[in-house]
Amino acid sequence: MPKIGLDVMGGDKAPVEIVEGAKLFIAERKCDLVLIGTKQALEKIESVERVEVDDFLPMDVKPTEVLRRKNSSMFVGLQLLKEKKIDAFVSAGNTGALFAGATFILGRINNVDRPALAVPVPSLKDFTILIDAGANVRVRAEHLLDFAIMGLAYAKILGKHQPKLGLLNVGEEESKGDEVTKEAYELLKKHLAEIFVGNVEGHDINTGKVDVVVCDGFSGNVAMKTMEGTAKLIVHTLKETIKNSGFFAKFGALLLSRSLRRMMGALDPRTYGGAFILGVNGLVVKAHGSSDRTAIKNAISVALKGVEMNLVETIGGEIQRVRDSGVGR
Repeated sequence: MPKIGLDVMGGDKAPVEIVEGAKLFIAERKCDLVLIGTKQALEKIESVERVEVDDFLPMDVKPTEVLRRKNSSMFVGLQLLKEKKIDAFVSAGNTGALFAGATFILGRINNVDRPALAVPVPSLKDFTILIDAGANVRVRAEHLLDFAIMGLAYAKILGKHQPKLGLLNVGEEESKGDEVTKEAYELLKKHLAEIFVGNVEGHDINTGKVDVVVCDGFSGNVAMKTMEGTAKLIVHTLKETIKNSGFFAKFGALLLSRSLRRMMGALDPRTYGGAFILGVNGLVVKAHGSSDRTAIKNAISVALKGVEMNLVETIGGEIQRVRDSGVGR
């Protein structure tokens, strides 16, 4: 049975909400959990494997601190993954620290210069892979090519048989963007011509125009958090409108309750749980820093799915295949 490690000390709502999320997941018992945290944080949870540490990384920590603080919950979890004592590791801790730790402790997959965060976001055609969603603020054009290859491989694993790729930009015209995006456009057109549709804009992410949207981490993170905020606005407005409406509106909402619940679930950022750090030699899931128990439960489910899909091995194989077909730096 797969074994998932969970950083109990990572996140704005740690350790309480992280522990409660673990309990929700344990109730379904889909795999074994290993909880990593301080003695105090772990004392109220039973019937699960625990690894006690005496240090953890605060949310405002410098990314490189993870490499110095070797008894922190994040470092220990990554080390357990490296030693293959767990099959995946989940943390809602500092993104920079988790990214740095995953890169240096686990190492990179062959032919990958920069790992990246990849997250499926809702679209009119089920989902779109957004990569990079926040790990690399500044990138080179060749990094965007790497991200594209990894994102396409991930999309195929999730069932997109002939995924289409778009480059996030401020306009669809080939001449748009800064020098990096212009150079990336040429690389993508040259090496991934059959699946690259060109530049896409922010509103295209959720329309399903393409299956994978590639961008730098700054743009991707802004786009993702804007979508999260918009989803919260829609759900809140819908609830308030129904609450303040008359009898017939409320009765209509009751008749549509099942459909409304499905819609709210699709728009709820907690549903997606977390993002994979693709390009490292281990399965690492970054949960949102503000994750509550529901989001943590779903982040563990995301990690389990990655294990079941052999995500790391498949990504590595796809990158090698594309490189062997003539894609060079």
